[in-house]
Amino acid sequence: MSDVTVDKEVLIGEIRKFLKKVGITSQQEIERAITQADAAGCLAALASVRAQVRLEIPELDVSHLIEHDLLLR
Repeated sequence: MSDVTVDKEVLIGEIRKFLKKVGITSQQEIERAITQADAAGCLAALASVRAQVRLEIPELDVSHLIEHDLLLR
């Protein structure tokens, strides 16, 4: 058995960095896609679009789906 334990402060810092990266890049991608679709006239009949993100941590056998409807109007 190992005496190595998780350093909670390091872990929390790493989680925050990851979530910041996910949040910023996700927002940029969503805005780009919505802007392009709107310019192409693809959103005229839609009041919302569904966004999905799947969090995966293969080493821990974690797969978690997060969904949200983004209102357009």
